[in-house]
Amino acid sequence: MLTQPLLDKLSQLHLSGFRAALEEQLHNPQYADLSFEERLGLLVDVETTRRANNSLRRRIQAAHFPQLATIEDLDLSAKRGLNRAQVLQLSQSEWVDRHLNLMILGATGAGKTYLACAFGRAACQAGFNVRYERTSRLLQSLELARADGSYPLLLRSLARIQLLIFDDWLRDPLSRSQARDLLEILDDRYGRSATMVVTQAPVADWHSRIPDPTISDAVLDRLIHNAYRLELKGDSMRKVHSPLHPNDD
Repeated sequence: MLTQPLLDKLSQLHLSGFRAALEEQLHNPQYADLSFEERLGLLVDVETTRRANNSLRRRIQAAHFPQLATIEDLDLSAKRGLNRAQVLQLSQSEWVDRHLNLMILGATGAGKTYLACAFGRAACQAGFNVRYERTSRLLQSLELARADGSYPLLLRSLARIQLLIFDDWLRDPLSRSQARDLLEILDDRYGRSATMVVTQAPVADWHSRIPDPTISDAVLDRLIHNAYRLELKGDSMRKVHSPLHPNDD
């Protein structure tokens, strides 16, 4: 007689995993042989797992990754210029916890975005909040935010992101205003959170793409000196996976 009121109360308490597992126990006679503590432990495990999965799903959705990528699916062959041990170490996301940076370099189509998304997803799985941004679009958002008065709010929201990913970093030369915007973001993040930059522009060219030498020095100082660096090599992955490109096995 108490079953339905109990189930209703579990729903009111948002214990959906607990409720589903309890209903399973009530309809499966095999659970009758378990002790109260064992059955309760199973119920708590189901609820805990469901909450963890829901939390991970929300972090992944909030990150706005453009590609579904995982560390397990990475091509870590030597021809791509990746050190397997280093990639697996970085996938543990300790560098995010230590508020360090990561630079992923390589030619167009080398798989930089996929690798960045894989590291970003690994950070989500480790419990960090992540946001993926194309640099040009973020700069446009900052310009619009300055115009409508929401600029400080946007900066504060970016500062709270534990791992911020800039894709297509410095693909195009910046204006002075855009350079100041990036410095504002990096100032807020330096020593407090982690930043990843993904770019086809060689590091040696970065200084010349930022018009103000003082700002350029400051931006590079906040990114480079506490950063891991990965440089992808080999053929374009778009070409390799094209149906028109023959396999070279």
